[in-house]
Amino acid sequence: MGAPTMKDFFSKLLNGMSIGIVVSLIPNALLGEILKLIIPHAPYLQHVVDATVIIMSMLPVLIGVMVGMTFQLTPIQIASVGIAAMVGSGAIEKTAAGAFALNGIGIVINTGITAALAVLFVKWVGTRLKAYSILLIPTLSILIPGMIGLTILPFIKAATGLVGVGVAHVTSMQPVVMGAIIAVIFCLIILSPISTVGVATVIMLSGVSSGAANLGICAAGVGLAIASYKANSLGTALAHVLGSPKIQMRNFFMKPKIAFPMLITAAVLGALAGVFHIQGTPYSAGFGLSGLVGPLNFMHLAEGGWTAKNIAIMLSTFFVLPLILNVGLIYVFSKKLRLIKSEDYQLNFE
Repeated sequence: MGAPTMKDFFSKLLNGMSIGIVVSLIPNALLGEILKLIIPHAPYLQHVVDATVIIMSMLPVLIGVMVGMTFQLTPIQIASVGIAAMVGSGAIEKTAAGAFALNGIGIVINTGITAALAVLFVKWVGTRLKAYSILLIPTLSILIPGMIGLTILPFIKAATGLVGVGVAHVTSMQPVVMGAIIAVIFCLIILSPISTVGVATVIMLSGVSSGAANLGICAAGVGLAIASYKANSLGTALAHVLGSPKIQMRNFFMKPKIAFPMLITAAVLGALAGVFHIQGTPYSAGFGLSGLVGPLNFMHLAEGGWTAKNIAIMLSTFFVLPLILNVGLIYVFSKKLRLIKSEDYQLNFE
């Protein structure tokens, strides 16, 4: 059997990252917003919310472990990739008082780079250390790939910040045009290792631009759920909406054309954000339908609140239109243009 190609390596890396991202984010996505409504009446449930937030911050470890498993490494190697990924992620920072604090989910793209370096390192070491593997592989994984990841972290963080700068320039455009462009941009970002929440909070994306960003993510989630349903289970399809469309990150990078229907849907929905003044906050812009953060924030910010008109706009733009537009466009691209097929969206978690 020949050596794995760069494409195979990249495919396994993205697959492991996708699984780690979804596993760590889904608990909070499913429970977070719902429990916040119940907690005033059942305060003890705050512990559950806190647990899901902590699990989100463990994302780098889960990415490292899942990447290690996709490469079929040994248990010691898998654990070592996990700790190296955590070191290079930026998810933990040291405060002025000398304490360590969780810093969100870190920089996902740097986590992936560090995990890739760790895989290459432990595979290169192989069985060279023999009986000393359990002593040296974890330590060396921190010292070499982990420290390399930590060293390049500021540069990767600055590079991802440039995406935010580009988005910030778009926000000065006419609302309908701005909405369409931002929705498309966030539809693309949610399918990449870049954090949508990170981009939105760095530039403090708010108002219609935040609402458009949510609709772009919504277009991706709903569209990918529909397109992937035949090739995957119902639960996996729903994970695109309730969890994160990043679950398709590997397939998107292998075949970018699978996102065509979702990008067109995002452009239409984003334009409607400008028409109907659909708003959001910097802290809601990266979520879409996950945890119902997008639609709930729109309702909280909409003039008049929970009026029949606002509810109709919310249901139409976040649920009905994404469904109708994606179904129609997926049909056109698969049956008429024959550019995509359901197998393109197949996910393998075994």
